[in-house]
Amino acid sequence: MEKSTPFPATLVVAPFTLEEAITAGVARPQLWRRPEIESVSRGLYRHADWDFELTAAARSLSASSPGAWVSHVTAARIHGLCLPPWLSDSNELHLSKPRHLQPVRRKGVIGHTVLVSEDEIENVHGICISTRARTWLDLARRLPLSDLVCLGDELIRIPRPEFEGRTDSFTTIAALRTMVDRHKNFQGVVRAREALEIMRVGADSAPETLLRLAMLDAGIPEPELQVRLRPDDPFSPSADLGFRGRRVAIQYDGGHHLEEAQALSDRRRDKAFEAAGWVVLKFGKEDLADNFAKATRRIKKVLRTAWTDPAVRAGFVRGGM
Repeated sequence: MEKSTPFPATLVVAPFTLEEAITAGVARPQLWRRPEIESVSRGLYRHADWDFELTAAARSLSASSPGAWVSHVTAARIHGLCLPPWLSDSNELHLSKPRHLQPVRRKGVIGHTVLVSEDEIENVHGICISTRARTWLDLARRLPLSDLVCLGDELIRIPRPEFEGRTDSFTTIAALRTMVDRHKNFQGVVRAREALEIMRVGADSAPETLLRLAMLDAGIPEPELQVRLRPDDPFSPSADLGFRGRRVAIQYDGGHHLEEAQALSDRRRDKAFEAAGWVVLKFGKEDLADNFAKATRRIKKVLRTAWTDPAVRAGFVRGGM
């Protein structure tokens, strides 16, 4: 009886190609005789003990698909981009190819044949993948406008180096506009152009963007983003959104604001604004759940009240605090 040899541990933790199996010391006949090895797709295998993990699956798919790249929802998830709740846990595998190659025909893989420029694809930890900017364009066909704006705002926001370890935004509105102009016949290009018109630098989260969009839909003037109490002081407390002329500061407090240290910081921030004569409005996940309907009504009421206050009105006309 032929003695079964242990299967290489490196091939248990992720799908693998035939070439990777041979390199790890598994002969082709031995691979096919093992009942615990399953064929995932052409030239791609997995061990029965492997629990699906998107990045590992995408890396193997990329390795077994020369000339193709991981894209769309799969790329967005690997890049860690914000997606709407109905896509945030998606395990869809999307693979794109240029038009001169045969279309993608793999079991369990959603294929796309597209036109790309060289700078729209990159290699991230061994995965050939669409850039964040190109991923945004690819998703323009699928995402509703508001979610596409949220994703775009995330790409153009100025990062906080102390928390994110980077100083530059992922891209700019100008760069996105250049890319969109390059793909005039792309399905979804109209929605991409609409999104570009209402994207703004300054939103630190998708809910902040959705609140701003809800305000615009409600007929409220466009707010300033990241409003510093003292404009020339980089250490000044700031509001997520606001109207300096009417002394109205608007905050969206997500789940992390419930932590004790953050809650203390928030109270100090709010007291600083209030001491300077500002009205502070705070919203949270309950407001997000009703698409900020109650929130926009409250903001409208406060803005009307602020406009009837002679002191605030005078400050608005002068452009002061």
